[in-house]
Amino acid sequence: MLTNKKQNIHGYFLTLLLAMCLKVLPLPDYLSRLNPDWVLLILIYWTLAVPERMGVFNAWCVGIIVDVLTGRLLGQQALVYALVSYTCLKFHKRLRQYPLLQQSLFVFFSLLFAQVLIFWIERIDSTTEFTLIFWLPVLVGTVLWPMIYVVLRFIRILGQTR
Repeated sequence: MLTNKKQNIHGYFLTLLLAMCLKVLPLPDYLSRLNPDWVLLILIYWTLAVPERMGVFNAWCVGIIVDVLTGRLLGQQALVYALVSYTCLKFHKRLRQYPLLQQSLFVFFSLLFAQVLIFWIERIDSTTEFTLIFWLPVLVGTVLWPMIYVVLRFIRILGQTR
């Protein structure tokens, strides 16, 4: 029989694996523009919920895996995930006490920061153009945050009760 810690670790990995699958899922063009950064949303939740388990190094490793999966510049997502994870760790005690709507505001700014950093890195590497469509995943991720929070909280509580 698995201990609670091992069950929780399986929950972290399974949700991150699912998020990675959603990130590389081939979608029609109009839906791919709305596809939020699922991995970052999951990392934000787990970093806020269990900061002793999910840290900057874990976020960096997950980012490297996502870079390889998506074929982007190696270290791009890793840098973004590590910086957002550090911010979550820095403010996790305060953020956990906020209502879900205020947490959504933090998630909005985290996703916006990530998207700006990705835009800046891609702008250096190539000629990425600034369009409003580039920012849609930030809004979609913010709107989906309450649902993601509830689902992952249920998974975390379910893992603790076993």
